[in-house]
Amino acid sequence: MRRIAVLLVAALALSSCSLPDLDFRRAPDRASPTQPPRPIAHAYGPPLPAGATVEEPGEEEPREINTWDITGSLQPVRGEVKLEETMPRIMERGRIIVGVDQSQNLLSYRDGVTGELQGFEVDLAREIARDIFGDPSLVDFRFVESSSRIEALDDHEVDMIIRTMTVTRSRQQEVAFSSPYLTTDSRLLVMHNSDIEGVAQLPGRTVCVTDGSTALEKVRFNAPQSRILKTRSWADCLVALQQYQADAILSDDTILSGIAAQDPYTSIVGSSLASESYGVAMPIPDENYDSSGLIRQVNSTIERIREDGTWWRLYDRWFAMSLATSGPPPLSYRPETAAQEATP
Repeated sequence: MRRIAVLLVAALALSSCSLPDLDFRRAPDRASPTQPPRPIAHAYGPPLPAGATVEEPGEEEPREINTWDITGSLQPVRGEVKLEETMPRIMERGRIIVGVDQSQNLLSYRDGVTGELQGFEVDLAREIARDIFGDPSLVDFRFVESSSRIEALDDHEVDMIIRTMTVTRSRQQEVAFSSPYLTTDSRLLVMHNSDIEGVAQLPGRTVCVTDGSTALEKVRFNAPQSRILKTRSWADCLVALQQYQADAILSDDTILSGIAAQDPYTSIVGSSLASESYGVAMPIPDENYDSSGLIRQVNSTIERIREDGTWWRLYDRWFAMSLATSGPPPLSYRPETAAQEATP
């Protein structure tokens, strides 16, 4: 009995000691705003996404993203159009070849059950095919990475790119854009347990973007004290966020809404850092390839879906649950004479 009493006293003594609570769900400690960025790749941690690179704070100066001094697109041909004359290559082929993503949820992604491509931009491509051939299925989709979009057009691997491509003045020197089809706001995506509420909490943190996107310049400008994780796709940014290799993702709210829909433990935070518009990108017309007929035809489809309510049906299907909108962006055309409008 005396031995039992001693054991009881010892047990009570141990129970009265102050021990730290163990929370196995707690995320690794994040750097405070006053600390330098902490390493994001450790020998004992998961590897960074394939092809990802890290840019240290201040390593690159931000470049201006000119989205206001924009040259308008070519106006659609008014009246009857003979597509065999304005787009002979495409009409002879019998389908359009469109460069898209396959992992941007809600915009352009491959359904895990059916294997079919779906999303707002996929539907837009089908509407373009509907107006050209009378059949929305006559589209050959090709996966194109963000960093190789312009190259795919230059090499004529695709007729057009519909892949969240922001219309900027510098890009207009390399590709011809349609009138805008969607306007977005740039914001941040973080995990629920994050203390990040906006760019004010980004110093000392790691922000993920896709390489070659306008978001990269926004991080350099808005978060000069942050390390930048540059990946090949936004899906890779989500993986990096989940593995605490990044503290936030900076992108357009249409892209972030698709990411957030894949992980209920993420939230879109902060005010808008910039508003931008996406356009369909096509080759610039030249003596070797006159793409003007295609540009005008794509703009004809963009006008048609605005007028018949298709644009609203597509937006409501893909984004109404998470985003609000004032409607499709204004049409943007360059001045032309009546004779120019009537010819490709």
